[in-house]
Amino acid sequence: MQVTETLNSGLKREIKVTVPAKDMEAKLVKRLTDAKDKVRINGFRPGKVPVQHLRKVYGRSFMAEVVNEILSDSAREILSDRGEKAAMQPEIAMTEDEKEAEKVLEGNADFEFSLAYEVLPPIELKDFSSIKLTRLVYDVPDDEVEKQVEVVADSARSYEPKKGKAEAGDKVKLDYLGKIDGEAFDGGAAEDAEIVIGSNQFIPGFEDQLVGVKADDETTIEVTFPEQYAAEHLAGRKATFDLKVKEVSKPGKLEINDELAKSLGLESANKLREAVRGQIESQYGTLTRQKAKRQLLDALDEAYKFDTPEKLVEAEFGNIWSQVMQDLDRAGRTFADEDTTEEEAREEYRRLAERRVRLGLVLAEIGEKAGVTVSDDELQRALFESIRRYPANQQQQVYEYYRENPQALSGVRAPLFEEKVVDHLMAEVNVTDKKVSREELIAEDDEDVAEAAPAKKKAPAKKKAAPKKKAEAEE
Repeated sequence: MQVTETLNSGLKREIKVTVPAKDMEAKLVKRLTDAKDKVRINGFRPGKVPVQHLRKVYGRSFMAEVVNEILSDSAREILSDRGEKAAMQPEIAMTEDEKEAEKVLEGNADFEFSLAYEVLPPIELKDFSSIKLTRLVYDVPDDEVEKQVEVVADSARSYEPKKGKAEAGDKVKLDYLGKIDGEAFDGGAAEDAEIVIGSNQFIPGFEDQLVGVKADDETTIEVTFPEQYAAEHLAGRKATFDLKVKEVSKPGKLEINDELAKSLGLESANKLREAVRGQIESQYGTLTRQKAKRQLLDALDEAYKFDTPEKLVEAEFGNIWSQVMQDLDRAGRTFADEDTTEEEAREEYRRLAERRVRLGLVLAEIGEKAGVTVSDDELQRALFESIRRYPANQQQQVYEYYRENPQALSGVRAPLFEEKVVDHLMAEVNVTDKKVSREELIAEDDEDVAEAAPAKKKAPAKKKAAPKKKAEAEE
């Protein structure tokens, strides 16, 4: 096999490969010889079929197998011999001339093809101790924990049936049927629905009109769905709801005690407070990590400047742009609404794609040098966690998809690997903790905290759908 480099420009490489006809013939003969003792042909005893007869019957198909074998193995062998790593699978080009292809299959011509690919750039790692980060830390005060404990207690509060009219804070049990232009609509009906007046669980204006109702009342109320409602066919439309009130209940006394804790599966009120504090601190801890990670990525982006493989950037840009267009379409907005143009947005998101690719290569190199790995157990846990987000009747199908598509599974592994590399780096860089207020910690930057986009403008804003009920929002 003759290998000739025809292009070496930046990260781009093109290789011309020629396999002489005599080498193709040798490979074909070996296949025919191996097949001699295995094939069964009428008129010949096992193992006595002449090679020339086999060539006449199977020559073309065996030569096609030889061609495919060379194509599948050559890229790996050539890259290994050259000490290169391809950014993506090399593109293979062969002759499109049918007569030339026939000559190759007949063993009368050299087999020629070319490989085109981009190599991964060399990355020389620097001293991480020179990177200085300020980690924002918020100490959760007892009064914030207590407020959240009260919220938990309120959600578990008991209600007692009451006579008379419903007031703010009361729970109303009712049946309702929603209509638009006199016609019932999907999802607009329920039986034995329980609504706490003032909880803002339902459409704006719905709960307010429950004030004053009492058991056995039948009435009709009118509301207008929010302009940004999740169900687009209902957004901004007026609707009526026929109500049949079944029961009105008043809230019992709000008590935070061991009995409440035990009803929630905890040993005592103190254990409840500990659990709530742990949950709150975990949430703030996630924000602390996100902001520290952003600083780290910014520092790496500043420290490492090199050309990125165009194909990787194009693929990343394609993913980003597809999401941007979906967000705009879902929100019913245009680039003009975002105070930009499509051309400016493309340039902006291409810079983001280049940044992501560059940082991805840097983190991969750091992880490889540090021996960072993702265990099978870690991958399995992450996969199951991802699958759990799907409806129960789809989970087996999703699992099969991941099992049969290694590339999809690598999409689960990649963020795990990245987070482990970040953990490794956090132990190497110079980190100073700074205590801040809650407002300082939760303040959103103009750019996405995790990705740290270098662009000045914000990404197109998503319209948030107003939840019809709290349960729907949490799902």
